[in-house]
Order: sequence, then structure tokens, then C-alpha cells
Amino acid sequence: MSNKDNLSHVEKIKTSSNGLRGTLKDSLSDEFTGAIREDDQTVIKFHGMYQQDDRDRREERVAKKLEWLYSYMIRLRLPGGFLTPEQWIGLNEVAGKHSTGTIKITTRQTIQLHGILKSHLRPTIQQFNLQHLDSIAACGDVNRNVTCTSNPSESPLHQEVYELAGKISEMCLPKTKAYYDIWIDDELLIDRKAEEDPLYQDRYLPRKLKIGIAIPPNNDVDVFINDIGLIAIIENNRVIGYNIAAGGGLGATHGNEATYPRLASILGFVDTEEKALKAVYEIITVQRDFGNRSDRKLSRLKYTIDKLGIDGYRAEVEKRTGFAFEPAKDFKFEQRKDRYGWVQNHEGKWFYTLFVEHGRVLDIQEYPLKSGLLKIAETGKVNFRFTCNQNLILSDIKEEDKRDIELLLKEYGISDHTETASALRKNSVACVALNTCSLALAEAQRYLPSLVTKIEPVLEKYGLLEEDITIRMTGCPNGCGRSPNAEIGFVGTAYGKYNLHIGGDRLGLRLNTKFKDNIGEEEILEALDQLFGLYVQEKHAGETFGDFSYRYLQTVK
Repeated sequence: MSNKDNLSHVEKIKTSSNGLRGTLKDSLSDEFTGAIREDDQTVIKFHGMYQQDDRDRREERVAKKLEWLYSYMIRLRLPGGFLTPEQWIGLNEVAGKHSTGTIKITTRQTIQLHGILKSHLRPTIQQFNLQHLDSIAACGDVNRNVTCTSNPSESPLHQEVYELAGKISEMCLPKTKAYYDIWIDDELLIDRKAEEDPLYQDRYLPRKLKIGIAIPPNNDVDVFINDIGLIAIIENNRVIGYNIAAGGGLGATHGNEATYPRLASILGFVDTEEKALKAVYEIITVQRDFGNRSDRKLSRLKYTIDKLGIDGYRAEVEKRTGFAFEPAKDFKFEQRKDRYGWVQNHEGKWFYTLFVEHGRVLDIQEYPLKSGLLKIAETGKVNFRFTCNQNLILSDIKEEDKRDIELLLKEYGISDHTETASALRKNSVACVALNTCSLALAEAQRYLPSLVTKIEPVLEKYGLLEEDITIRMTGCPNGCGRSPNAEIGFVGTAYGKYNLHIGGDRLGLRLNTKFKDNIGEEEILEALDQLFGLYVQEKHAGETFGDFSYRYLQTVK
């Protein structure tokens, strides 16, 4: 069991938080500061929010003897990443009224809004509530948004898997009603019996936990980067069960060799949805009871698995579930990307996947994306689905409505933007980083687009412009942009400086390796020019850039 005698300060905050209420009501009523109390900054995460500040304006504010410009990020809980057109219209309104206006699609298949002032938090949550949306447990030391294969055209059985994501999300919700007390009803209504929580107790988890479900042959969810991953096994046109994996996570700390990214290990196969739910539940309880509660840098499930060993963790889960895992079933991933453009599913419905660079939905002068999507939502003829690659699928479009949507996509430049983007750009992912993330050491989403623009001529020189190379950037080693799991990964070390990693595979089955330390743009472009040149000269038939660079690393060690 985890050490109960040397708990971190965060553990003490959780157990004394009065069911995740803390002193949030007092913090919110304090009009003398844009911040909330220090302990409440931990508590509010369980409500799907982070306190942030505009780091671009810190020096200016300090010079004027003003406190930092505090604001908040709110993240929605959207298992499987789905919104109705009515909900998109409501989201658009909330973003314009209460946040910076930008709608941010995340790598967890959901939406974040940034720049919300403290006085706007309750109105924002209340507006979401009217749209049957919430941010419960979208952050904090609990299970977060459950992802699943995004495009229904991937399989006739997509709906079944999507519904499982919702069931897991519901099963893993905290039982406390603090969210409604604080943000909706403004009354303290504590029913201790109703709030008893056999899953989280009063301790919750040692750290965040992420779950993803994949439908082979597309690993678009990056299933093995999750704490718990489920892989649907399909035979004779039905889901016969799931391979269950555990122990994924990409975060690390610079200079701390005890921390590392890790891909999940497969525990085994279960042959019913009921067993899949029970296995997920008990994997979580084992992490609750055995996870490190002293050192938060070592508290993710991956470290618990490595401490207990795969066999030890599996045995403890089997003891709690009352059944043994069967040997894992064979499966094969053939790609890990979104299907851009139009595709049709088995029901004859149409789906259009549009490229949203790093998930930022906003209007710029030459590209009114946000206005175009609002106009499309107002037709009432599409649903909205989000991908783990920060893109958007206009979904469930009837044959007779397809032409209307095509015309709007053309009118607002959306289809042209998607069709003309290079393969590298469409396979890029970046975290938020500066200016709002407090952990960021370097830029990511604000810088990677311009870096890709400078890499594209190098690719063109070698005839690689349409090569599906994955490139990802994070502003720190925390891994939110999934850079350790890319063919080319950048990890921020300081402003304008990055570690360059190469050698990850294209399907998400192998992590990359650090190739260059703490380099700037000029050195990045030189290194990639050299690598692309070698790739063209020395690659084997059908060899991807990731596989070539992995092989190349073995020769230079």
C-alpha cells in the first residue's frame, strides 16, 4: 500500500476538502483579487478548471504594481468527443461572452476555454449546464475524459464502443455533489450517505488517470499512452471483447531519471463489456491503494506498475475482479491519423474531417473558421465530433444535406484549408504551452506552425512533402502534446530551445529517443535536413521515417 505517513501536501488538501468543496465559495466571493486561495487551486481542478495567468503580461503588471492577470481555463467532460449542433452554438456563445473567444480542441477529444475571469466562472458553468454539459472531473486526481476512436466510419460497431466510453466516464465520476453546490445551486447541500464514494473514498487518486478505447486498424486515440487502454477485438462483425492495457503516460521531469515516458502494457483479454468495466474499475482501485502519494512526480499508474511488476499488478486486479484475464487476442494497427475530407459509413451517413491546426478554432482575417462552423451548426444538419489529433469531424450528415454543407465548407475556406495543408502539418500536434500554462518552458502551439512552414521546403527538397511524418511539440516534458510518441518530437527546455527526439514509430507502438539537446531553430533545421537526406538515400523499401531514424540511432550510439 502507499505510504500513509509521508503524504504530499496535495493529499492533505484532498482529504480535508469537504468533498472537494474546500473554501471555493469564499475564494469566489473575494473581489480584491483575481486569484483564489492556494489550497483551492488544487480543489478547483476536480471541477475541470485551472487557475492560470497571462505570462506575456507578467513584467508589465509587476512594473505597474498590479497582481498578475489571473484567469481560468475550463475543460468540458465529453466522453468520446461529441456535441450536438445546438451545443456547439451554445459553446460558441459562451466562448464569445466569457473567454478569449477561441475554442480549443484538446488531445483528449474535448474542448477547453481559456481566459475566463473569476467573476465569469459561475455564469460560464451555468450556461454549460443549460446545454447539458459539464466539466466535472475533467482535471484533478481522478479519471479524466475517456477517449475513443473518433470517426464512426471506422467501424459499423463504433456506436457500441462510443457508448462504452460514456459508461466508463459515468462509472468513474466522483460521487460528491460539490460541483452543483458551488456552481449551480449556490447552496451547501451535503448528504453524506449519497456522497459515499467506494471508488475514490476521500483520497481520490494519487494523480490524474486517462483512459482510451481504440478500434483497430486505426490507432487514432494513441491508445498506449493512456493509464488504461482498451482495444476492441472484432470478429464476425461483432465486438467479442477487449484487450486491456495499463501503465501508459508520457510525462517526465528534466534531469530526473526516475521519471520517464512509458507505453501501456497489455494485461490480457476480457470477453464481455461487463468484465471490461469491472477490470477498469479495479485497475483504478489498485492504483488508488498502491500508488505513490508522497512524491507526485512518481505517482502516475505507470510507476505503480513498474514497482509492482506487470504480473504483480495483474494478479492484484484479478483478485479484486474475481476473474482472470484471458491471453490477449491478436490485433493490428495500420495507421494513426484522422481521415481528412469526406467518408461515408455503413448507414450511408457522411462525415467530413477538417484540419484545425493545434485545435484552435478562431477567426482570422483570411480564414473565418469559427464563423463558418457556427453557420454550419445553425443548419442543424451536422453533429460535431472531436479527434485526439485536435481536429473536428462534421458528422452524421444525411445524403440530401451533404451538398449544403459542402457549399458552406467552400464559402468559408474550410475545405480549401484542409485540402491544401501539407501532410506534415496535418500530422502535427502541439500543447497550449505559453502564454497560459504555468509549467511551460518554451512555446508550442504558437510556434510549431511557423516551424513547420520552415521544415516544408526541406521536405520538398527531398521529395517528402506528402510523407505522413508525425511531428509533435510540448512546451515542457509533461507530454501533453504527446511528443514522446511521435516520429519527430520536440520537448521545450527554455524559451526558443528544445530537445529533439526521433525514432518513434508511425503507429504509436514505440516511443522516440532524444537525439539533440537544447537546440534552437537553426540547429533544428540543420539536423532535420541531414536526417531527411539520409532517409532518402538509405531507407529500405516501404520504411517510414520513424523506423529509419530508429535504425539510424542504433548505428550512432
